[in-house]
Amino acid sequence: MPKRNYQFEKRQKDLAKKAKREEKRLKRLDRANRPEGEDGEIADVDQAPGDPNQPV
Repeated sequence: MPKRNYQFEKRQKDLAKKAKREEKRLKRLDRANRPEGEDGEIADVDQAPGDPNQPV
């Protein structure tokens, strides 16, 4: 049975963590730079997709 390459696994895990942190950082930066009133994500969460009261 081949020996497991723990260093490779750790490196891959660290790269995945780094990519996720960078993605979160960019998302926060984008949210901070967005002017007020354009943040439609919060408003869409309250209403269901097939809600008849939702404006078109």
